[in-house]
Amino acid sequence: METELSERSVSVDILIEFDEKQVLDYAHANELEPRERAQVREYVQNILRKRSYLDFLIDEFSTVTVAEMKPGLKNILRLAIYDMLFMDSTPDYAAINESVEIAKAKLGSRTGDLVNAIMRNLQRDREKLPKPGFKDRNKLVATTFSHPEWMVARWRARFGEREAFQLMQANNSRPHYYVRVNSLRTKPENFELRMEKMDVEFEPSDWLPYYYKVASVQPFIEKGLLAKGICLVQDIAAGFAPTILDPQPGEKVYDLCAAPGTKSIMMSDLMQGEGEILSVDISSERLEKLAESALNYGAENIKIRRGDVLEVSLGLADAVLLDAPCTGTGVLSKRADLRWRRDEEGLKNAVELQEQLLEEAANMVKRGGRLVYSTCSLEPEENMDQITKFLDKMDNFELESLEDYLPEEVLMEGGKAYQTFPHKHGCDGHFGVLLKRVK
Repeated sequence: METELSERSVSVDILIEFDEKQVLDYAHANELEPRERAQVREYVQNILRKRSYLDFLIDEFSTVTVAEMKPGLKNILRLAIYDMLFMDSTPDYAAINESVEIAKAKLGSRTGDLVNAIMRNLQRDREKLPKPGFKDRNKLVATTFSHPEWMVARWRARFGEREAFQLMQANNSRPHYYVRVNSLRTKPENFELRMEKMDVEFEPSDWLPYYYKVASVQPFIEKGLLAKGICLVQDIAAGFAPTILDPQPGEKVYDLCAAPGTKSIMMSDLMQGEGEILSVDISSERLEKLAESALNYGAENIKIRRGDVLEVSLGLADAVLLDAPCTGTGVLSKRADLRWRRDEEGLKNAVELQEQLLEEAANMVKRGGRLVYSTCSLEPEENMDQITKFLDKMDNFELESLEDYLPEEVLMEGGKAYQTFPHKHGCDGHFGVLLKRVK
């Protein structure tokens, strides 16, 4: 039987593929309406945010354990339980019936009956649901907050239990979104008028100009403002790296590991479209999207080069931005999938690659020039520890103060580095430093 295309069935398909291939592909939703596609993203991200807890409940109410289930059944049940317990707009009968129909269509009538039985059992006990009670504290916290145990152990040791809980709660909450107006296309006051006409509630940022906090980016997509290059979706903390690099009109600037390109586009705006930005990335597919975005945003001074930063041959630049590949532990509210794709071995590999990239980037900076190293990670090994190692080896670079660029509450290391935390600052977790080549 063919499954009827719906937000729920497509969400299940995406979650199955993620379990099987560790790939999160929203192209499955392309045939749905825009609002339905947005609902698919909500389902998928929220289920991934609560995955460990949902699996705990499945084990409590099913005679077949989660470990024994194939991805199809497992994800139908995850969606059904999420729908019943966390979607106020979904009546119990709809959560059960929809999941049963999807199970029958995808896996057969017997599996549909099993889903029905499990969901009826859970429905009967929903007012007194069992709570995780593992003796192992890391496993208990990991199940309750749906984070991997290795991450829980690190954060409990580093932050203490209370603050670790706050961080994980922030990761499991609906994220804040920011849009940045593109001054190459319009003025901030005109952009604010557009938002008022669209009935979009917005809050201008006190931290950086041109940024507005909004509840959802969906209206901007539906009205075509992103496609027209009027604004871009970019967390405010992601704007810190281009801000401290402070690229000037007429300069030669490299953006390494540049895709998807929002930092390149922001730098083009800061440079008033004058000078040259060379955006380098290893992925041709992502560079194609960057090229399309640069065209839409009127960022005509962006040039694109496909290549591995560790191998590409470039001359010297006035300023270099290395937004390094990292574990992404600072963006888990928007990228819930990352928590299930990362492990301690991956952290170690990321640190090794960052060290190599940072040394290569340093060799591209002319004397008197500037280098910004940034990540969207919370892990010290990827951040200040990385910079300390670099400065121990490279005596021709010095850390610069960031006090003229960024608010005091995000600064650390005597004002020479920034680090944001989702639970403290209401934005993604980002780190960065500004290094000057002195000889």
